[in-house]
Amino acid sequence: MFCPTSLGSALSPIYPTKLNILSLLSLFLLYGCSSDLAPPAAENWPMYSADANGSKYSPLQQINADNVTQLEPAWILETGDHRTAPRSTIQCNPVIIDSIIYLTTPGLKVLAVHGATGEELWRFDPYEGRSASGVNRGVTYWPDGESSRLFYVAGSSLYALNPRSGEKIESFGKAGAVDLYEGLGKPVDFTWVTAATPGIVFEDLLIMGTTLGEGPSPAAPGHIRAYDVKTGEIRWVFHTIPQPGELGYETWSPNSWQELGGANAWGGFTLDPEREILFCGTGSSTYDHWGGNRVGQNLFANCILALNVRTGERIWHYQVVHHDIWDYDIPCPPNLVQVEQDGQLIDAIAQPTKMGHLFVLDRETGDPIFPVEEVPVPQSTIPGEETWPTQPFPPPSLRYAQQRFTSEEVSERTPEVAQAIRKRLSEMTTGDIFLPPGLQDAVTLPQFNGGTDWGGAAYDPESRTLFVNCSNEAEWISMIESKPSPTIAQFDLGKQLYRGLCGTCHGNTLARNPGAPSLSDLRQVVAPKPVGHVIEVLENGKGQMPKFAMLSLDEKEALAAFVRDHGKDKLLDRSKLDFSFAETIPYVATGHNEFKDPEGFPVNKPPWGTVTAIDLDQGEIKWQSTLGTYPALEAQGLPPTGTFNMGGPIVTAGGIVFIGAAMDERFHAFDAETGALLWEYQLDAGAYATPSTYALNGKQYVLIAAGGGGKPGTKAGGKYFCFALPE
Repeated sequence: MFCPTSLGSALSPIYPTKLNILSLLSLFLLYGCSSDLAPPAAENWPMYSADANGSKYSPLQQINADNVTQLEPAWILETGDHRTAPRSTIQCNPVIIDSIIYLTTPGLKVLAVHGATGEELWRFDPYEGRSASGVNRGVTYWPDGESSRLFYVAGSSLYALNPRSGEKIESFGKAGAVDLYEGLGKPVDFTWVTAATPGIVFEDLLIMGTTLGEGPSPAAPGHIRAYDVKTGEIRWVFHTIPQPGELGYETWSPNSWQELGGANAWGGFTLDPEREILFCGTGSSTYDHWGGNRVGQNLFANCILALNVRTGERIWHYQVVHHDIWDYDIPCPPNLVQVEQDGQLIDAIAQPTKMGHLFVLDRETGDPIFPVEEVPVPQSTIPGEETWPTQPFPPPSLRYAQQRFTSEEVSERTPEVAQAIRKRLSEMTTGDIFLPPGLQDAVTLPQFNGGTDWGGAAYDPESRTLFVNCSNEAEWISMIESKPSPTIAQFDLGKQLYRGLCGTCHGNTLARNPGAPSLSDLRQVVAPKPVGHVIEVLENGKGQMPKFAMLSLDEKEALAAFVRDHGKDKLLDRSKLDFSFAETIPYVATGHNEFKDPEGFPVNKPPWGTVTAIDLDQGEIKWQSTLGTYPALEAQGLPPTGTFNMGGPIVTAGGIVFIGAAMDERFHAFDAETGALLWEYQLDAGAYATPSTYALNGKQYVLIAAGGGGKPGTKAGGKYFCFALPE
């Protein structure tokens, strides 16, 4: 929060000289002293992604290109609750308010620690010592003097906490918490509702999205809701799947709003407080790999949304994927940026995507600033599926990911590797991005968690440059019929259900979602347990695992048999089986399947992970650098290849882009002007989170969570590393 009392400290040498008294005063006149959405005072990192613009930018410049190599740990915090099976993770972007850091742990606790020492001040544990799993990316701070509060989500509960003590504020919701299952307009207790990404505050409103299931079984709707920060009452709701009479209803099948879920704003929000416009991106609808029961373009799934923050009314929308069957959610909100054209500054938004497309749109109208073309794409051959004939593509200069995989793009790391990959490709469907899933194995590049994920981009308002990381590893997918052959072993039916319902998270050899054990780890846990235990977990869910209460008993028993490695000799008659979703979802995916060479490395040519700087005035890539490396290949003398990456960058006025994200488990510092890797630090677990930076007593600190685990699947950790220059 900026106040005129900050003027003295704002002129400290650690701040940019460009911020003079006049510019600081103009900020005060624009935002006022009480605005919780004002740009951060330079010493703070007061909200997720730094500010309401989602800039991930800091005006601090004590750490710069000349001295970043001197960085060393100032302190290290061990949270004490990470898990090795299933592997936990930390995705938190810590909030720093007046020397106090608020962060979350692998076990979904909230900690307040001192920014100079890492000393723990208080801890809130909603589970009171019981084991917990899941993902939380941070907290939301609402400043109001003695009535200030923190908001965060664990499980399906939205908590309001006293930031001085960590105690629940009993007047909020019911005894300090709101149930996220409430206010969705229909019974959804059979499925999973949570929120991994923090909400955003505007005056006395807290706006929240949700994280939901996207499989073929029923899922909750992805309504966007605004809560009263004091009472927890819902003040407005926006339906992302339109209901009768609402704009966009005709872009779905008639009963979609009642039968389908998803289209949720799971990646968070940004906000233009002056215009009172709320921005977000939405995900795909259920089921995310077959849409024959949702014929049409499917607004407002896969859309950039601009809403009136006071009322929730739609101002404009822009859909980046029509009728999604690839799970190409918009994983993060757009950055609020400026673009100079013909000598004029245009207020705009810049939206990174999983496809590696950057869409730059006018902030008030949603019109593209750089031309977007509707390009014909291959059509699905799955019976009943009606894919959209075209997809929107920004100019080639704003496509920053690899988007094609054929035999020409095969890794040539060794002749033997190339030969093995090409042999496998001869049995697959290959081509450009938006290749539809079919009955034959098909390659997807970027993969379903590729391009840019929830970490989003950082934006330097001085140079009008966007910095975005990207994963370039391939996966493969295929579709199978939901109903089995006339006679099938119980084990095989369970395997079929597992591939369609569970494989996206648990995978076959490696888990594909945070907190989800791989199939082999899962079997070690449940094999000794009775069938009834597995069925109970299916009915009630556990941790991040959604409920599968809507499955029939036949399906639950078959799933239990497969994960327990039983039922191979028990034959079932299809005509006597009860099916829960096979009539409405006749085809399901075999999961998001890793595509690796015989030695376990990506099959396409590197770089497999990048950081890209995009000049928004020119609408083109300024530089692109490799992000991360595989130590085994590094040991062979190979140059950095890049890796799959999770977590986002930040950028500072000191000219540094800080990012963890890569599977080499290092914290990296790149030169913002040239893309040169200036410094890296070997952590003891992967930093799959977005860092924060702040200053205390004239000293700049950079903080990153090293939680490991997660979708990269590396070892889990439970530490926060805080770096500073030596005294």
